[in-house]
Amino acid sequence: MKRVLFFALCFSLLASYAAASTIKIGLMCPLTGSWASEGQDMKQIVELLADEVNANGGLLGKQVEIITEDDAGDPRTAALAAQRLATRDIVAVIGTYGSSITEASQNIYDEEEIIQIANGSTAIRLSEKGLKYFFRSCPRDDEQGNVAMKTLMGMGFKKIAILHDNTTYAKGLADEAKTLLKEQPVEIVFYEALTAGERDYSAILTKMKAAAPDVVLFTGYYPEAGLLLRQKVEMGWNVPFLGGDATNNPDLVKIAGKKAAEGFLFLSPPVPQDLDSAESTSFMAAYTKKYNGAPGSVWAVLSGDGFNAIAAAIKSTGSTDADTLAAYLHKDLKDMPGLTGKISFNEKGDRVGDLYRVYKVDGEGNFVLQP
Repeated sequence: MKRVLFFALCFSLLASYAAASTIKIGLMCPLTGSWASEGQDMKQIVELLADEVNANGGLLGKQVEIITEDDAGDPRTAALAAQRLATRDIVAVIGTYGSSITEASQNIYDEEEIIQIANGSTAIRLSEKGLKYFFRSCPRDDEQGNVAMKTLMGMGFKKIAILHDNTTYAKGLADEAKTLLKEQPVEIVFYEALTAGERDYSAILTKMKAAAPDVVLFTGYYPEAGLLLRQKVEMGWNVPFLGGDATNNPDLVKIAGKKAAEGFLFLSPPVPQDLDSAESTSFMAAYTKKYNGAPGSVWAVLSGDGFNAIAAAIKSTGSTDADTLAAYLHKDLKDMPGLTGKISFNEKGDRVGDLYRVYKVDGEGNFVLQP
C-alpha cells in the first residue's frame, strides 16, 4: 500500500511539473459542423505559430502548449468547451468563429479570469458588456455596416433587399446596415430572415424577387450564401448580391459553383496574400510550405493575430497573470505588426483601425481585392 501511495505521489508531482513547465494557451474552434473548414484552418495556423515560438526558445523560458477544444459552431457545445478549457490551467484562449458561439463562452472565461481573443465574432454587443478579459482581432459590425452602406451607395443601387439568418452576428449587421441606409436616398424593399441549415431557399428567393430589389445584402454565413447564389441562378434571377464578411470562405464557391458565384461581392478584412508586409509574407511562406496551400479565409488568419498578440503580451510583461496581460493589451500594445495589418486594442478590447475591403469573385472562383 505504501508503494502504491509512493508511486501515486510521484505521478502527481511529475504531472504538476509537466503542467508548470509549459505555458498553455487554449484554442476554441469549430472542428466539426458546418464551419469545420474555418476551425481546421484556425488549428493549423495557431499550431504553426506556436511551433515557431517554441523553435525560438518559447515564452519566459517555457514551451507553449496549445490545448484545443471543438465548439462545433454551436453555442451549447461552446459553453461546454469553455468550461473544459477553464479547468486546463490555460493562460488565455484564442477563438472563436461566430458571434453567438463566442457569446456563449464569454462569461465563463471572464468569471475564471482568462484572457479571450475572438477572431471571427464581429457582433457589436460582445464588447459592450464591460468584460475585462475579452478582446477580438476582428473588427465590429458597426464598422462593417458603414462600409456596406458606402459600397451600396457608391454602386448606385436604389432598391435594396436585406436578408439575414437571425444569428447574433447576421441580425446585428443587418440592423446596423438598415439603420444607416434609412438615412440615405434609397428604399429598403425587403427585410427578412432565412433559417440557417436548410437546403432549399427557393421560397424566400421567390418572395424577395417579387420585391424587385436592385441588389441583395446578405449578412449570413457562407454555406447559406453559396446555396442562395446557386438557387437564384437556377430560377433565372440575376440580381447582384453583396455579402458580409462571414461569406469569405472558398467553400462558398464549391457550394454555389463557379458560374453562380461569379460577380458576387463581399466585405472582408484583407487576406495575407493581399498584403505586402514582412509579417504577412513570412507567414504565407511558412503556411504554404507546411500545408501545401493558402489559408481558406481571413478569419482563421485572425486567430493567428490573436495568438501573436497574447504571445507579445506575455513576452513584454514577463508574466502570465491575467490582470497584467489585460492591462498590457488594453494600453500598451500599439500597432503591433500583425498578419492582417497593425494590431492595437481599445479600452473595450476591440481592434483599432479601418480593416474592411471589398472583394469580388471572378470567373475562376478567385477572391479578387477591388481597388
